[in-house]
Amino acid sequence: MKAYLFPGQGAQFSGMGKDMFDKSELARDLFEKANIILGFNITKIMFEGTEDELKQTNITQPAIFLHSVIMAAVMGGTFIPQAVAGHSLGEFSALVAAKAMSFEDGLVLVSKRAQLMQKACLLTPSTMAAVLNVDDKIVEEICSRVDDIVIPANYNSPGQIVISGTINGVETAIKLLNEAGYRRILPLKVGGAFHSPLMQPASDELQKAILNTKFDTPVCPVYQNVSAEAVSNPELIKSNLVLQLTSPVLWKQSVQNMLNDGYTEFIEVGPGTALQGLVKKTDASAIVSSAIY
Repeated sequence: MKAYLFPGQGAQFSGMGKDMFDKSELARDLFEKANIILGFNITKIMFEGTEDELKQTNITQPAIFLHSVIMAAVMGGTFIPQAVAGHSLGEFSALVAAKAMSFEDGLVLVSKRAQLMQKACLLTPSTMAAVLNVDDKIVEEICSRVDDIVIPANYNSPGQIVISGTINGVETAIKLLNEAGYRRILPLKVGGAFHSPLMQPASDELQKAILNTKFDTPVCPVYQNVSAEAVSNPELIKSNLVLQLTSPVLWKQSVQNMLNDGYTEFIEVGPGTALQGLVKKTDASAIVSSAIY
């Protein structure tokens, strides 16, 4: 069985979506609709913007969302999902692709999410770091020993976990990991502590928007970040989406559950190939590929 995967923040690149715009009338219509909804010409930034422009959270998130959902749309009849999952931001793309909510509502939520996350980042200096080749339990135990806020935020694959928290919290956790003999730790160039309690102000505001958005039963199960479980109930989808900003992304667990449920082929829809790599690290026998439209 096939599962479609949708990437999150970090997959952006200058020129993203231009080929679809040039080749597909449907893509052009959706990009133009996005410009109107957002109130600025995001397509120009996606097609011609600099790396720094594309790194701005209020640009990055809707840009990746648009690339992913428009790609799924232009695939037409070849896009027949039996399951979907998205990494962090990608969960919104997955929900739109699975027809749990409309393109318009999804874009509005993603734009609001980006603005609220950026605002939350300014409240408390915070950061994230990738910890490599360390058992999850060890990372969890070390984070629990830090007095400041720091938690495991992304369980990406076996041997890859991301921690998130205040600058002091993350630096202290890194120091403790180093003292324990673990050296492969990479500070990430991000604006804040995503998927941690420091995102609570953003989550509170986003909750209002999510609860006021119409969700339908998706055409296939959605493996959500918060639970790593297949979900089809619209109310449960909304509840999990509300919790997503302050909860860890259980990506490794989601992939493992999909594998256990019989999904053997994983197709990444959107910019980049990062999720394919994470699937392969979870199970080397899995079949992975990029979407073709």
